Amino acid sequence: MSPLQSRLIRSGLASIAAIALTTGVAGCGSDSDASASTGSEGSAISAKRCAENKAVGKITYLSGYQYQSSVSILEYIAASKLGYFNDLCLNVVLQPGTGDTAQNAKLLASGQATVSPVAQQDLIQARANGIDITGISSYSDAGLEILMTNKDITKLTQLDGKVVGHKGHVPATVQAMLVKAGVKWDSLKLVKQGYDPSVLPRRQGGLEALTGFVSNEPNQLKAAGDAVTVWRPIDYGVPSSLGAMAVNPAFAKAHPHAVEDILRAALHAYDYCSADDKHIAECVGYAAQLSGPTYDKKLNAAIWKTETQVVKENATPGQPLGGIDLKNVAALVDMLHQFKTVPDSVTPAQAKGWFDTSPVKNIYAADKLVWPAP
Repeated sequence: MSPLQSRLIRSGLASIAAIALTTGVAGCGSDSDASASTGSEGSAISAKRCAENKAVGKITYLSGYQYQSSVSILEYIAASKLGYFNDLCLNVVLQPGTGDTAQNAKLLASGQATVSPVAQQDLIQARANGIDITGISSYSDAGLEILMTNKDITKLTQLDGKVVGHKGHVPATVQAMLVKAGVKWDSLKLVKQGYDPSVLPRRQGGLEALTGFVSNEPNQLKAAGDAVTVWRPIDYGVPSSLGAMAVNPAFAKAHPHAVEDILRAALHAYDYCSADDKHIAECVGYAAQLSGPTYDKKLNAAIWKTETQVVKENATPGQPLGGIDLKNVAALVDMLHQFKTVPDSVTPAQAKGWFDTSPVKNIYAADKLVWPAP
């Protein structure tokens, strides 16, 4: 099971095999209030560009993990349900991912998926392994990976010689944080834990720390009345990424305007779903409709609020929402070299070429998302 799946523990998501959803009711929205769509197909795009997008045919969006209300997932669900894709004459089909990032990358490279969330560090690893995909957007240089400890741990060096739990491996960003904090890495007793974060406050097996995701396990523990300390790599200057998207390169080359408009619709929906609690509940409700009766709306609303707050507090330097920070890409390469995750032959300059900054640049004017489209 992929480490990404730990974000879904006890979130109440129903198991979904291979669900595909075609774009629903059409409509029109305004850039000023990111309102829900009420118009007809092509109502937010010129006739010429509409015809161009319609000629593209089916576009497959593959989520990171099922229909969790995470950034890079919920806004794509909402863009479909609110009719934003239809407004731009895009035939976007939603498919739920399994949480296996490597598999998503392979499906993108093969053309079985068109666009999918892939963290920048994961994209670099995929390209280093010969898997041809292209990064097209990212929301933040801060990641979701965190380390949790009980309250009696007040500095990370207190973990020397202690038991640290993980979901299969310790994320490189968490390892980098511990090393930067002065923890003696080789002294740690690393153990694979299950997917119940309550093992930490119970100190099961002598556990003193546990890896997780800032939007998931801390919210679960808080709801259960358990207080823990959350340690974030971003606070230690460790590079990461959040909400990063990748595309099949052949598709992007053949249909650059469609790639732009996919991002345009998703970013428009991001604004809508972030507007207030009412809109959050509405968008989470769309995800629940796709997932089934066991979907935990309360937890998933907390996941969305937490992740969008991380984005807000850690905006990508010098970029509008969705813009890629190429300096962060270079920093990620250096970190991946440090832990021997990618070979030294992968250079920062080479990795920067695996990301295309033009789609996001082309959908903004003076840092304002252009809606309707040209």
